[in-house]
Amino acid sequence: MFRKAVLITTVVMLFGLVITVAAERHVASKGGKYIVSPPDYPKMQAAIVLGAYVHPGGSLSHMLADRVKTAVELYEEGYVDKILMTGDNGRIDYDEVNYMRLYAENLGVPTEDIFMDHAGFSTYDSMYRAREIFQVHSAVVVTQAFHLPRATYTARAMGIDAVGVGADKHVYAGASFYELREVAARIKAFLQIHVIKSKPRFLGEVLPIEGDGRVTHDDFARVNARDK
Repeated sequence: MFRKAVLITTVVMLFGLVITVAAERHVASKGGKYIVSPPDYPKMQAAIVLGAYVHPGGSLSHMLADRVKTAVELYEEGYVDKILMTGDNGRIDYDEVNYMRLYAENLGVPTEDIFMDHAGFSTYDSMYRAREIFQVHSAVVVTQAFHLPRATYTARAMGIDAVGVGADKHVYAGASFYELREVAARIKAFLQIHVIKSKPRFLGEVLPIEGDGRVTHDDFARVNARDK
């Protein structure tokens, strides 16, 4: 009886492992099919820039600065008409999206062409809200190579005609850690999309990406604009 129980447990564990590995590989391979490089960039509505760490004082981490720079390049070259900055602005003392916007403005992007999603707390939330709140139908997803398959897969699962563009302008500290963590993140993404089907922490009123990005400005942005 004991041996039978051990055998059943082992089989169940192996089956679970196979399913888990298959889910992770599915996200990686399917998302990876839509990663593009020049000169194959298609014309899209917007670049979706996924947030990352912002240092105290507002300077962007190298990883985030490279994402914003890449999106600005796409905008300047006419591949996108708008830029959607999506990240964590869930606390008064931490703000990714306004500093991302300021960085892009300093690189020459008109503020009205920059939308901010203050509740992009995860890749899943960002893509869900891009489609539901900002009515994004086609997009270039901008992030680092390790993140691109999951981000692009998630965007497409939300109904966005999305491609991914890498923003790897440097070699980043902790790259091996990010690669390893991404394996678990791809499994989580598969479960969120196909099993749990959760909604983001916040939704809200519709703010179409074709409009004026200043509708997404908060007090931080308005004070900054007034002081210019």
